[in-house]
Amino acid sequence: MKWFTNLNIVKKNNNIDILFDSDLIRENIKDITKNKKLKTEELRNSVLVLLKTVILNSKKESEKYLFNHGSGTRCARSFSSFQDEIIKIINDFAIFCIHKSQNPKKNERIAFVAVGGYGRGTLAPYSDIDLLFLYPDKLTPWGENIIEFTLYMLWDLGFKVGHATRNVDQSIHHAKSDFTIRTSILEARFIWGDEELFNRLIDKFNTEIVAKTADEFIEMKLIERDKRHEVFGSSRYLIEPNIKESKGGLRDLHTLFWIGKYLYRQDKRIDLIEKGLLTKNESRRFEKAEDFLWAIRCHLHFIANRDDELLSFDRQPALAIRLGYSERPGQKHVERFMKHYFLIAKEVGDLTRIVCSVLEENSIKKEPVFKRMLETFNIKKESKNLNNGFSIEKNRLRVESHLVFKNDPINLIKLFHIADTHNVLLSPELVQNISRSLYLINRDLIKNKEANKLFLEILTSPRDPESILRKMNETGVLGKFIPEFGKIVCMTQFNLYHQYTVDEHLLRTTGFVSDMKNNKLKDPHPISNSLIKKMDNLKILYVAAFLHDIAKGGKQDHSIKGAVIANQICKRFGMNQNEIEIVSWLIKNHLVMSDMAQKRDLYDQKTISDFVNIVENTEKLRYLLALTVADIMAVGPTVWNGWKNGLLITLYQHTEIKINESNSLYKNQREKILIAKELFMRSVGNWGKEKINKYINRFNESYWISNSLEIQLEHASLVNNTYNKKFPVNISSKINANNTSTQITLIAPDYPNLLSTLAGACSLSDANIVDAHIETTTDGLAIDTIFINRDFGENDENRRAKKIANTIEKSLKGKLSLEKDIALKKNTWKVHAAFDVKTNVIVTNELSNHSTVIEVEGRDRSGLLYDITKILQKANINIKSAHIATFGERAIDVFYVCNLFGDRINSKEKRKRIEYMIRNMLEANNS
Repeated sequence: MKWFTNLNIVKKNNNIDILFDSDLIRENIKDITKNKKLKTEELRNSVLVLLKTVILNSKKESEKYLFNHGSGTRCARSFSSFQDEIIKIINDFAIFCIHKSQNPKKNERIAFVAVGGYGRGTLAPYSDIDLLFLYPDKLTPWGENIIEFTLYMLWDLGFKVGHATRNVDQSIHHAKSDFTIRTSILEARFIWGDEELFNRLIDKFNTEIVAKTADEFIEMKLIERDKRHEVFGSSRYLIEPNIKESKGGLRDLHTLFWIGKYLYRQDKRIDLIEKGLLTKNESRRFEKAEDFLWAIRCHLHFIANRDDELLSFDRQPALAIRLGYSERPGQKHVERFMKHYFLIAKEVGDLTRIVCSVLEENSIKKEPVFKRMLETFNIKKESKNLNNGFSIEKNRLRVESHLVFKNDPINLIKLFHIADTHNVLLSPELVQNISRSLYLINRDLIKNKEANKLFLEILTSPRDPESILRKMNETGVLGKFIPEFGKIVCMTQFNLYHQYTVDEHLLRTTGFVSDMKNNKLKDPHPISNSLIKKMDNLKILYVAAFLHDIAKGGKQDHSIKGAVIANQICKRFGMNQNEIEIVSWLIKNHLVMSDMAQKRDLYDQKTISDFVNIVENTEKLRYLLALTVADIMAVGPTVWNGWKNGLLITLYQHTEIKINESNSLYKNQREKILIAKELFMRSVGNWGKEKINKYINRFNESYWISNSLEIQLEHASLVNNTYNKKFPVNISSKINANNTSTQITLIAPDYPNLLSTLAGACSLSDANIVDAHIETTTDGLAIDTIFINRDFGENDENRRAKKIANTIEKSLKGKLSLEKDIALKKNTWKVHAAFDVKTNVIVTNELSNHSTVIEVEGRDRSGLLYDITKILQKANINIKSAHIATFGERAIDVFYVCNLFGDRINSKEKRKRIEYMIRNMLEANNS
């Protein structure tokens, strides 16, 4: 059966590639119908088989063509044309073979109309198709049969079809009240049937609706767009964007086209150039962005074999390969692909602003509507001439002459300073003039003292520096004026932790510093919010926040390289040597405080001593705390939590005390221990002196300064109650509202597998352990305390804590096999296989004077902590404390351990053996 052409194009229709020869298909159908023995249903099924083969092979060949030639728009157009031909063939088959009518009467004539995205003449491989079946006045039985036959054929062929059956008047009536229907008719395209009927619909639609409702339509489209962005993400830099619906995606381009078509009643982009809505260059940018986004969308459909618009992590590497991206030093192929995607999304944003600016300039729409379309500053009513080449009219900054930048390129920086000072927007012609003047930002301007002074004032503005910097970034000025920043614009990091591009992260970090300064972070981090008022030079903090990740994407450690780059930039800014040194130091060490807080025992004196050696003084400590808080908060909305807040506060307070200590460490420690014991004795209640002294002597000295009085009293109550139980185990839980964690404490004889039991029980309940503290009394009683992230409301969290406690008790009584249940759970654990996660194990005596520290880095998964603790248990290692941190798909678990005699593991061979065992387990589970 000959039906399909090879990959070479044999036939063209308006420059749209035809995937198969429809005449050959019709000949095949004609051959089938010659078999008079076939009943109607058999005839239909034979044609279905033929068309299914056509569709399957068409998609295969289309995928090959896309893979080899890359044009997404061409692929989408060919699929739309392909769909048209399938529908025409089905209807010809219906009319001439099934519901025969050689010459339908006038009232029986139907128009098959493509609407929505299909109406635009572009279609992704597995997208829905939207059809309008248009009839003259009343639908006849013959017409009903044709429509029904067509729909059932399309459904049986596997197409998802959205459809409506209306006459012209009904269509106009619905379009007047329903903007979705109005938009679909705006894009309506004739496929088959009575074209005169279709033309009647379009003529009536244009005269009765479009000509009278331009303002209304634009406003509703903008409201619709804003709602869509709320659902799919208000940032165009989301790391898993929806290629169609996210900000900067195809739907934003469609919105521009709808507005232009509605206003000017033009079907082609070239017509919008003639109307002045786009320049030729902007039209080319539109076409390039559209082609790239369509290529991604079509590839996504082919990869998933279904309608899939999400550019998810597991799809991104495959897409990068399909689109021809390769590895570069410091950047993975998938990161280069996603950078290109975000640059295109940014381009879509630029085109959106340009189009809407032109419309606003022409007074086609009221100002409030365009405030939603443009990303705005907070504005106030103001109109004045600034006598420096700029003026403010209708809350917009304008240029008096297109030569204002050519005559003095410094004005390319000054305009943003003025916009910040006067709290106004940029006018449309100003935005366009900026775009056309970027070539003026050369080496001389980059080194110009006045320009750098203006930029530094923008960066440290008491108002809203993040908004101004973002406007500079969107117009392309920021990356030109700070070339080092230009290198990281739209740069991505392929992991689950970082939720924004590098440039967006830096702008957000700067914004959080501004929020601290303006007293807006009282709740999430009160200490940094108050400490910022004690800082003498906020310029240092702003600059460090803006530059701290400036060296991302290279082979060298970005903290070290970033400090070098910052040194050069700060000199251009005109900062003095002391300021430059502190900024460089902050960038070099901007990860240290977070790492110390999340990975180290904050009650181990060596942790604090090591940190003091790094920060040296209180001034640097304050700067580093504020930068660390802003940096973590800017990673993404779900990254910051009360637990991290508490850890950073504890580290800060311990370090500040240590810096300000004047007496010897031993003297201070002894005083602290004595005070803590006395306070406990006065607070514990009516125990009696002998019982209290006996209880105090059961604990090591470090216990009294590493636990708060509240926790000491809780332990005392639990220990006291344990002796009254037949089964000598006591488990309690409480929700710590302030640090968003649930605390679970286990009191039991010092079995070697207690922490493993705790970890296993949490794993079975999908509870994420963030910290653990282990105490063992001199007479062999274990007090293990873990902290898990709160994932639910109070009632559900309490229920989960009870479930964990019940699992622990069953396990300790031998009624439950944790190992077996966890093994079953692991089989269903879904990891993000798209990510390469390095495994690393360090076993060292260098980080603590009293413990051996084991640091384990690997892929985060259910049961990881359980597996590690089981290995340590088998190696006869006691865990004193555990600190668990997760960074997206990466887990870093740190254990402070000792041998059975309470000493560090001094045997180098044993340390190596432990490292080997853990590493083997990680690699086995990572494959």
